[in-house]
Amino acid sequence: MRNTKSTQFLTEDIQKLRIAVIGDVMLDRYIYGEVKRISPEAPVPVNRVRRMESVLGGAGNVAANLAGLGVQVYAAGVTGPDEHREALEEKMAAAGIDFSGLLPMMGRRTITKMRIIGARQQMLRLDFEEPGDLTPEEEERLLDWLEKRLQAGLDGIVLSDYAKGVCSDHFCQTVIALAHSAQVPVLVDPKGADWRKYAGCDFITPNVKEMCEAGGKVVPNETEPLVELASKARDDFHIKNVVVTRSEKGVSLINRNEVITEAATARDVFDVSGAGDTVAAVLLAAVAGGLSLGDALNLSNKAAGIVVSKVGTYPVHREELLREVLACEEREGRDYRPLSWDEVTSLARTWQAAGEKIVFTNGCFDILHTGHVTYLEQASRLGQHLIVGVNTDASVKRLKGETRPLNQENDRARILAALACVDAVVLFGEDTPAELIRRIRPDILVKGGDYKPEEVAGREYAGRVEILPFKEGYSTTGVIRKIAELVKEGKL
Repeated sequence: MRNTKSTQFLTEDIQKLRIAVIGDVMLDRYIYGEVKRISPEAPVPVNRVRRMESVLGGAGNVAANLAGLGVQVYAAGVTGPDEHREALEEKMAAAGIDFSGLLPMMGRRTITKMRIIGARQQMLRLDFEEPGDLTPEEEERLLDWLEKRLQAGLDGIVLSDYAKGVCSDHFCQTVIALAHSAQVPVLVDPKGADWRKYAGCDFITPNVKEMCEAGGKVVPNETEPLVELASKARDDFHIKNVVVTRSEKGVSLINRNEVITEAATARDVFDVSGAGDTVAAVLLAAVAGGLSLGDALNLSNKAAGIVVSKVGTYPVHREELLREVLACEEREGRDYRPLSWDEVTSLARTWQAAGEKIVFTNGCFDILHTGHVTYLEQASRLGQHLIVGVNTDASVKRLKGETRPLNQENDRARILAALACVDAVVLFGEDTPAELIRRIRPDILVKGGDYKPEEVAGREYAGRVEILPFKEGYSTTGVIRKIAELVKEGKL
């Protein structure tokens, strides 16, 4: 199988990268409840709280995206020494983010946005923050931290500006100068109309509204007028690449030599929150990892498509992005490969962490027929994601005899992966998939036929076992027997 540059980058190179994210780190908190009555104390709804969750926001979401891709991330900024800081530390530690550059400073509050949600409707937002430019002490400590990190080695820096104070004019210019002295690229996620403080950066990633603000002119979300604004800003502020995120119209990269536009990939858009953070994270990582600008933009656009199909702030994960890249390669007729055990295990953890149920089944699937498809469709309806384990050629020979399989393992896997009901395909060479099931730990293990649940291999590693009947009149053995009879009768 031939790996493309993007698949090689995601499977081999990305985990070697070291990227610093500097800026306004925030904590996003969500309180979910239900509203059934009005308070007797005041004319306001009473929200009965059902659950609470916290995620990394602002520059923290950029860091979370990079960490989800497997990059070694170093986060820097300022917070208060408060309980919200403790929650930030917990989230960053769980994501594997180094937060040694995140300074707890007296007189600051950890920027926190708390959203009260009742019956899927946001009722209220509470902001905890004390915005203000860095003090001389804070700036000195952050720059000292950055210099040490650059000496230890960095492959890129993201400046994530949410206009809360960290990205002051002098600080941004000093960071860009230090990075360029060390030959490290800088990407800026901007805020506000004045881009002088970002002058000289390698990449800047405004959305359409921010591009219009910086250009001093409102233009429609169309390529020609946006390229005109971006080109002027590029020349005025000596920025190498302007990357405009354009919602449903995708993303465009404009530099002195070319304009590259990638159409949006998401089929269902539920929430655009954090999509710009995802583009920034994936774009810089891809460029730092050696991909061309075109490949890097394509990859970041695919990542944004994944994120906007989720609800709330959601950092993309390497396995999800790899799966999307492989699916696109398959649709484009390029060489296909099933996922590795490590990739499918990591993908399963990602889905389960999002509260989504995983269904697993397995088989040889030598000649795919209606019985197989009906069975797989029934299995997929039991959860949100269906993973199919496929016996390798050697395994099929041991189980079915020397004349089998008729189709080799990658071809069988590719046909299954093309089914809309199948989310991932993985090969296993053992006589049973018990070890693979132990790795994946599906919520539901499905077996077809007249098995009893206690007879199913790997059952101890699944949440529960479901036995589904096969569709009568269909079997691979039957198909092979019929072909053999036709050949024997000279009819084929």
